[in-house]
Amino acid sequence: MEPSREGTVTATVGIVLFEGCDAIDVVGPYEVFLTANRLAVRRAADPPLVVRTFSLDGGPVTAYGGIGLVPSDGALADADGLAVLVVPGLIDLEALSDELVGEVAAAAARAPRVASVCTGAFVLEAAGLLADLDATTHWEDVALLAERRGRGSTRDDVRWVDAGRIVTSGGMTSGIAMALHLVEQVAGRPLAEATARQIDYAWTEARTS
Repeated sequence: MEPSREGTVTATVGIVLFEGCDAIDVVGPYEVFLTANRLAVRRAADPPLVVRTFSLDGGPVTAYGGIGLVPSDGALADADGLAVLVVPGLIDLEALSDELVGEVAAAAARAPRVASVCTGAFVLEAAGLLADLDATTHWEDVALLAERRGRGSTRDDVRWVDAGRIVTSGGMTSGIAMALHLVEQVAGRPLAEATARQIDYAWTEARTS
């Protein structure tokens, strides 16, 4: 990460696209990062984030429900220089493939931080990344993730859990909350709060229902 002229940092974030991924898990954080960049430029600062997207083979994918997503930067195996790797969730946990788990594990080994949205936590668990760390996922899947892990604390009271290198978030729009948290860490609380206001989002850490 490189210092910008306003004392923030420039961090490259890579978002993984794969067949059957949940579109909001991708697009929610993506919009947060782009909006943060736009607001930084309005303030005559450098954009704090570089946002890249990758699929497993570099080609387009079909997200859950049929919407198509095209990666901006090719195959995940070629991703380098990432500060944060973001892994979205999937609706059908039975469709979690060995290929996805292996590619995420390999990319995570090259990234200082790894974040998941919603059931993306199951991808991280299968890749051996959660270990005994605190984590969260979609509220209706917390018990299942806890059972699969058999260790650590799987929380259902918060929208994201920052366990240092690994950051997990709850269901769907909680990925937006986590992305704002990442913006805060990279560029400071004022920009994160301004971004939340810009996207008309009530940013809270606690799960309110």
